[in-house]
Amino acid sequence: MSDIARYPLVRIEPLGLEFDAPAHLTLLEAATAARLRLPRSCRNGACRTCMCRLASGRVSYRIEWPGLTKEEKAEGLVLPCVAVAETDLVLTVPDAEAL
Repeated sequence: MSDIARYPLVRIEPLGLEFDAPAHLTLLEAATAARLRLPRSCRNGACRTCMCRLASGRVSYRIEWPGLTKEEKAEGLVLPCVAVAETDLVLTVPDAEAL
């Protein structure tokens, strides 16, 4: 077994592309570094432009209360602009584009 720590891996569907998500980057920042464009606008959890579905995995948030209702969170919706990957993830982002 390797002693090298690995970052959580994020797969964007339906593109099928993957990128590493270091804990010091939001999902949006990590995607941008990997040359993927996710929907975005405010980048602070207020506008909800980046909202997408978490198909699998677990995230945490950089802000206490991101702009999601309890119902939206229960439905698996996340805001990548303020979310950090805690585990490997699969996100459904129909408008994502490879750069």
